[in-house]
Amino acid sequence: MPSDEIIVKFNNVSFEWENNKTILNEANFSVRRGSKITLMGQNGAGKSTIFQLVTGDAKPDSGSVNIANNLTIATAKQVISRDEINLTIKEFFVTALRDPAKREKMPPIYNIDPRIDNVLKVTNLSLPHNTIIKNLSGGQQARLLLAGALIQDPDLLLLDEPTNNLDKSGIAHLTKFLINYSKTCIVISHDADFLNTFTQGVLYLDIFSKKVEQYTGDYFAVVKEIKIRLERERMKNARLEKDISHRKEQANFFAQKGGHLRDVSSKMRKKIEELEGEVLEVRREDKTIKNFTIPSQNDIGGVILKLDSVTIVKNHKFIDKKVDITLNKKERLLLIGPNGIGKTTLLEKLASGHAKGEYVKQGVKIGYYRQDFSTLDFNATVYQTLSKAMGSDGTEQSLRAHAAGFLLDAEILKTKIGSLSEGQKGLVAFAAISLQKIGLLILDEPTNHINFRHIPIIAKAINNFQGTMVLVSHAPDFVEEIRVDQILDLGKFLEK
Repeated sequence: MPSDEIIVKFNNVSFEWENNKTILNEANFSVRRGSKITLMGQNGAGKSTIFQLVTGDAKPDSGSVNIANNLTIATAKQVISRDEINLTIKEFFVTALRDPAKREKMPPIYNIDPRIDNVLKVTNLSLPHNTIIKNLSGGQQARLLLAGALIQDPDLLLLDEPTNNLDKSGIAHLTKFLINYSKTCIVISHDADFLNTFTQGVLYLDIFSKKVEQYTGDYFAVVKEIKIRLERERMKNARLEKDISHRKEQANFFAQKGGHLRDVSSKMRKKIEELEGEVLEVRREDKTIKNFTIPSQNDIGGVILKLDSVTIVKNHKFIDKKVDITLNKKERLLLIGPNGIGKTTLLEKLASGHAKGEYVKQGVKIGYYRQDFSTLDFNATVYQTLSKAMGSDGTEQSLRAHAAGFLLDAEILKTKIGSLSEGQKGLVAFAAISLQKIGLLILDEPTNHINFRHIPIIAKAINNFQGTMVLVSHAPDFVEEIRVDQILDLGKFLEK
């Protein structure tokens, strides 16, 4: 149970990035020791920025962030950074244990290997310490990020989308860990079922007001409360707008009559102004992306993809296995299997045309949604990325209209891909894919980082795609919305 001791307190905190994008406006909230809190908000609202303010990696423009004396904080980020992707597992943990400001001057860390083994066991990982991180699956990297935070033995654990890339057993293991975790934890996640198992309260970052609203209770109860309040706000707006309309009609009528009725009209207009000031702006939090289509390549037919062998990872060794997969136009393959077996590696090789035992029909255009978004140029702006995807066929007006459908406004279009949130990168990836005519669509965890409000729309677009598709997803509710013709379970090869 949480104690009465407050260990994090935001006092009228305002913050904006250098591009004048306001993230927080006089935000107030507190976190008690031992509590388990969910941080909610739309993609790009600034949830990860709040984490940076807590850790001190970002400073408020005004107000104060008060942290309890000697409080240790560790963050399990959404993704492995580009600076760390080529490290070994041991080097990753050494880096995690060093103070960034003193990293080069700190003495060697002795007896680190038993500590590494201990946190790897906690996160259900079994890997040689000399393993290069880039060779790990997305799920293994997600567990490693948690282990990197846990080895610091923090008083406050910050988890940013910890279930991304995790398979069913991985999520179950993480859930059990958090239920039994005795220290303070703040979690950013779009996985409602996962959150509801341990959440004791919610910090709700409103993308419109830029304030943080604090609620107590389990996740589902809080979400219901927020929905009820939003509905009350809409009903109030409807009543006010009806009253305002009626009063305007009366004011115009009295104004035309002249005499003392003009004074009455003037007083009524002042009242109208007061009422208009009471109208609540409809929260943008409820905004979702617009329905979209993924155009398919029409000039191809017949067999699009054949696979007669795949490479899996078993006991840290690569093993070739025979398969018999043939996909014609409009057919879909669901690729399943536990974390670390080689699903992402297979998709990467399929997309490059270098997979062993692979045949892709000549002339087929491949669209590849990669879970780490490395198909995007992080140094390019969103506008440049979409312009390249569109080619010479479209106009600037049509590009901007297309981007707006994915909640990519003029400000975001000017932003470099590398500066976006992970959720925004996902929306850019879909916006780019839907500007192309694709014959073979390869999707690797397309719901990662994506706000749950957008997922039904994305599922509909994917399901309506008229080309050939290979899909990897650990989100069962999402997969149920997609027609699948064949399933290739790589896990079955572990049994042989």
